[in-house]
Amino acid sequence: MTKLSKVDLVGVGLNATDTVIPLSKYPPRGSKIEYRNATVLPGGQVASTVVACQQWGLRTRYVGKLGDDEAARLHREAFLQAGVEMKLITVAGGASPQSLILVDEEGERTVLCRRDDQLILQPGELEREWIVNARVLHLDGYDTAAATVASRWARDAGIPVIADLDEIYPGVEELLANIDYLIASRDFPCRLMAETDLEEALRRMQRRYGCLLTAATLGEDGVLAWNGKRLHHTPAYHVPVVDTTGAGDIFHAGFIYGLLQDWSLERRLDFACAAAALNCMAVGARGGIKSVEAVENLMATGSRHHATYCARTKTVH
Repeated sequence: MTKLSKVDLVGVGLNATDTVIPLSKYPPRGSKIEYRNATVLPGGQVASTVVACQQWGLRTRYVGKLGDDEAARLHREAFLQAGVEMKLITVAGGASPQSLILVDEEGERTVLCRRDDQLILQPGELEREWIVNARVLHLDGYDTAAATVASRWARDAGIPVIADLDEIYPGVEELLANIDYLIASRDFPCRLMAETDLEEALRRMQRRYGCLLTAATLGEDGVLAWNGKRLHHTPAYHVPVVDTTGAGDIFHAGFIYGLLQDWSLERRLDFACAAAALNCMAVGARGGIKSVEAVENLMATGSRHHATYCARTKTVH
């Protein structure tokens, strides 16, 4: 048996085939609206993060499940083209995950998802070597039981674990105990901790689960992070937005890239914000992945949204 190569990043989680539909305005309930085109593109939280890191020169591996349909072929081709090592489990007769993404005139997206239960990644389908032969593990927690096993293997091997969570899945508490860098969607911390104050929710998450960092991505308001000592608010960059699909995925890629370069937390968050902003300037979850040089150029020359974190009200303005 050929020994598995060491990679910088292994990702375990969702892939999805996105059908992106631009709309002149978001349709009110009960209405009928015309659309002019629809674009089918590869996406998915972890899959897109892995592809971005590969394009920036990291060695990557993706672990996930696909059906045996046209969508699966699209993903395989995208991974091959990017140079991502694949550990894919194929389900005969299974339907690969699909997303319909409605993008309004301001670039904001609304996602409709379809997932086949046959494609839930099971713990027994993972191989430990896939996980521990990496410098970093990235998870989205959707296949919670499998993600928990992978995170435990990584923790035992001294490998940092990054998580991109937006839903409170059954069993997620056990997974959270093995996360080093928890970077969640805007409302996840408050929902998880039953807390209305985002700052306090981040503090409580960090204390309860022992994470090195807890953070929430805030769209055009940037990111708010707590490292156990102080709060970090990094404003988003001001760019002409075409489509916000995948912004969070590319943010996580930027954070992981910076972590593996041993950058300061401030620089990691800044690079991640800039990478996410550039991705919003094109259609699709991976449409605006730019070079490291382009991201750093935006960091050096770009303007930011006038968002400041208000310590008194604990809100972003």
